[in-house]
Amino acid sequence: MPKSTIKSTIMGKAYEYACIIAIEKLLKKIRPLDIIKNSSLKIALDRYNEVDEKTQKEMFKSATAGIKAIIQMEPKIIEDGKDKLTVSLQPDNVAKGGDIRDILIIRRSIEWEIGISVKHNHAALKHSRLSNKLDFGKVWFGINCSENYFNEINPIFNQLKNYKESGILWEEIKNKYEKIYIPILNAFKNEFDLLYSKHQKTIIEKLIFYLLGSNGRDYYKMIHCKNNKTKIQPFNLLGTLNQATTSKKPEIIFGKTPLPTKIISLLFKENSQTTLELTMNNGWAISFRIHSAATKVETSLKFDIQLLGQPSDLFYKDVEW
Repeated sequence: MPKSTIKSTIMGKAYEYACIIAIEKLLKKIRPLDIIKNSSLKIALDRYNEVDEKTQKEMFKSATAGIKAIIQMEPKIIEDGKDKLTVSLQPDNVAKGGDIRDILIIRRSIEWEIGISVKHNHAALKHSRLSNKLDFGKVWFGINCSENYFNEINPIFNQLKNYKESGILWEEIKNKYEKIYIPILNAFKNEFDLLYSKHQKTIIEKLIFYLLGSNGRDYYKMIHCKNNKTKIQPFNLLGTLNQATTSKKPEIIFGKTPLPTKIISLLFKENSQTTLELTMNNGWAISFRIHSAATKVETSLKFDIQLLGQPSDLFYKDVEW
C-alpha cells in the first residue's frame, strides 16, 4: 500500500475518534450516552494515538465545530426526554455493502438514527473496482451486465493476470493507456449506455444512492478541511434528515436533496485517457478516473469517483474553528 494511502487511512481513523470525543464532551451532560466499545473504536483510538498532539487538538476542534452544527440541524439529538443515546463506529466491512456511514447516533426508544460519513481532507465518492469477475451493473443497479461486456474486458484482465504472475510493475507496461485503460473505459461506457437505454428509471434511482454510498439511507458528510474549517454536507435524498422534535425545530433548516431525472452524456474528459465524465440534469456531474492504486500490477482496476457538479441549491455549511 502506498505511503500516502497509509497516512490517509491513519488520519481518517484518527479523525473518527476525535468525533467520538467531541460527541461525548458535548452530550454527556445532556442525556445518557452509550458509546459502543467495539473493535472499530479501538482501531480509531490507536490511530488517534499515532498522530502528534498538535494534530489531535486540531482534529478535536474540527470535530467539535462539526458536531455542534449537526446538533443544530438535528434537535432530536438533545431534545425530548432523557432516554439513552447510542453512539457507535461502524466496521469498515459495512462499506462493501454500500453503507459508508462511519458514525451512527441512535435513539432506540423512538427508533431514530442519523449517520455521519467522516472525511479527513477529501470529499471523494465511492472507490469502486472493475475486473472480469466484478459485475458493476449488478452491484450498482441490481441489473446484470451483458455477456458482450465481459467478452470485451476478459482478454484485457487476463493479460493483467499474466503481468501479475510475472511480477511486472505498472510503470513497466508500454502503451498501458492504449492497451488497458482506454479499452476498459470504452467497454464500461458502452455497457453503461446500454443499461441506461433499457432501464432508465432504475439506473437514475440507484446511481446516486450507490455512488454517494448511502445504501438507501440519508446521511451527513463531515469533512475536516485544511483551512480551519469543517464542511457539513447533508445528503437528504429521502427527506429523513433535519426533523423537528415535539418541542423544537432545527436551528439550521434545509430541504430534500434534488435528484437527477435524466442522464445527458457519459464521455471521455477532454484530453484524458483515464477519465470519463457523466453529466446529468439538475446540475449533477460525476467523474470516473480509472487507475491502478498500486505499484505492482493487480487483476482489477480502481475508480476514483468525484462529484464534479451538484444542484446549485444543494445545502452545505462551512464551520470555522
